[in-house]
Amino acid sequence: MSDEADPQVFHRTTPLSSVDHAWLRMDEPTNLMVINGVLALDQPLDFDRLRSVFEQRLVVLPRFQQKVVTNGGRPCWEHDDKFDLDRHLVRTALPAPGGDKELQAVINGMMSSPLDPGRPLWMFHAIDNYRGGSVLFGQLHHAIGDGVALMLVLLSLTDLTPEPEITHSPNPFTTMLRGRSREDLEKARVVAEEVMPEGMRLLLNPVEALRRTGGLLKAAASVGAFFRLVLRPPDPKTAFKGHLVVEKRVAWSDAIPVEDVKIISKALGGTINDVLVAAVAGGLRRYLEAHGHKVRDGLNFRVAMPVNLRGLEKMSDLGNQFGLIFLSLPVGIVDPVRRLAELRRRATALKRSMEPTVVYGILQAMGLSPHFIQKLVVRIFATKATAVMTNIPGPRQTIYLAGRPIRDIFFWVPQSGRVGFGVSICSYDGHVRLGVGTDAGLVPDPEGIVQAFHEEVEELKRLAAAKSVP
Repeated sequence: MSDEADPQVFHRTTPLSSVDHAWLRMDEPTNLMVINGVLALDQPLDFDRLRSVFEQRLVVLPRFQQKVVTNGGRPCWEHDDKFDLDRHLVRTALPAPGGDKELQAVINGMMSSPLDPGRPLWMFHAIDNYRGGSVLFGQLHHAIGDGVALMLVLLSLTDLTPEPEITHSPNPFTTMLRGRSREDLEKARVVAEEVMPEGMRLLLNPVEALRRTGGLLKAAASVGAFFRLVLRPPDPKTAFKGHLVVEKRVAWSDAIPVEDVKIISKALGGTINDVLVAAVAGGLRRYLEAHGHKVRDGLNFRVAMPVNLRGLEKMSDLGNQFGLIFLSLPVGIVDPVRRLAELRRRATALKRSMEPTVVYGILQAMGLSPHFIQKLVVRIFATKATAVMTNIPGPRQTIYLAGRPIRDIFFWVPQSGRVGFGVSICSYDGHVRLGVGTDAGLVPDPEGIVQAFHEEVEELKRLAAAKSVP
């Protein structure tokens, strides 16, 4: 039975899991643990219809009417008796001319301000006057769920057709979040794989790999991965590491056709993800050089990348069930083709490691430990990485929000501790976009990184075309 059919669930007090508690306690003024995302539409939103969608699909999930309280010394989810949707879904408009710069300024301010801890930890802003259409900007605290869970939350608000009531078009993402029967989940999986096959493979494959791992082998590999993780030296000092301030800056790329990335991968080797991450590495090298920083041979720094550990049947639980891998970017390699090949080699090796489950275990322990110990562990592990990077393949077809076609989806991943730099890659409807979030004290111009990323993609396209010529 789904939670929607049981009103008592809304008023049940539920302890936070140790991992969710860990993410809640990671909140700092300089690094808020909030996932921020954008759905951009070419047409203005019908706000009344949008509000109805939220009433029917979001607030029926108990977590979205619950706030965090302390009960007997333990943090718990408790129903907010004063819950009011109008405090969590608000309408605003950009000042003229309503372009990217205006939207960027508004999001910069919102990302620098914490959510109200006395209410459920989420907000959505329907922003009108953006390039003749609207934007839905969502903010969801990491304690509610990880990136995969919250992406499903976002997709559950959408439809596969403009008028689903007429076409009876099912929304598989809503079904996944409602805890339906196994038969319903299987039907939802089939539809979801048609809509976003790459995303579903990413969601399910890591889980299957873990299930195939034997007990003794898994334990031995975990011990080895733990010691390799702890004993790694800190990342080198670069322009991307240093003292953090409260202000945040965001930027996003133009849409890049997925077909262009496929052409590069076929000509130069590697997966689509390898090509995109290599382009990020090359873009970071270009950015450093353009700002007068000497990039030495052999310079490497790591990005922490989430890996899903949750099965499809657990999606309705929300919460955090993911680990991290620490991928070392070969920024010091000058040649883009060699850089791509080396990145591919490193990424392949990491896919076979037990590092994600080790990090998940550490997060569980952190949530149960005193706060000062957690802060110490977070600071130690923050030295091991320069940035957080995530890549979520979204739907490969146009989807709709409150009857309006969605043109773009992009988002920004939060960072913890002293990490002040995040890179988010999201594909949707045949193209891919890069979202860059930075600390204003480190990188006040993330648009410079975006521009360097575009230049690197163009260089890879040129090299791919040259190799393809007989």
